[in-house]
Amino acid sequence: MDSTTPDRRSTFDALYADDPDPWDYETSSYERQKRQQTIAALTRTRYERAFEVGCSIGALTEELAPLCESLIAIDVAEAALERASRRLAAHSNVVFYVGEIPSQWPEGSFDLIVLSEVLYFLTAGEIETTSCLCYRSLRKGGECLLVNWTGHNDLPVDGIEASNLFADASPWNRSLKWDENRYRIDLLRSS
Repeated sequence: MDSTTPDRRSTFDALYADDPDPWDYETSSYERQKRQQTIAALTRTRYERAFEVGCSIGALTEELAPLCESLIAIDVAEAALERASRRLAAHSNVVFYVGEIPSQWPEGSFDLIVLSEVLYFLTAGEIETTSCLCYRSLRKGGECLLVNWTGHNDLPVDGIEASNLFADASPWNRSLKWDENRYRIDLLRSS
């Protein structure tokens, strides 16, 4: 994989330097409930090869790992990945990479791709490119799961717009699995 874009990487590295768990993944009941809903949205009990984008400190990765034969987890922040690696040290099926989508996309195909709370950090064009990469990388019958916070933000797009941009960029079959005033979960499959 190529080197990571310096601006985003330095922003997130600084964020994790200030707080090793900046979104309170380990202590927040909201985060715990969202992870439970994310796992519940999956339709299979086992996936051969999965890709998790924006794994952070590995809280969701830890839930996904037992469901996957092989799981690639990527994040832009090296400090987050170091913590995730320690958390999942006993899971030999998980491989971590420092990288940024869409420019650093792994080779091969997947039967599960998870993008949780990452799309709105991208530009509209990057979201559309990511959708196309996911669509091309997804095996027949595979699933692409989007989790997006729906509140106001000061990022390029909000969670609802990010989800819609992603879904409209490729011929996805889309079903809404969870929608409340704080986040939404969309399950997409290739048409």
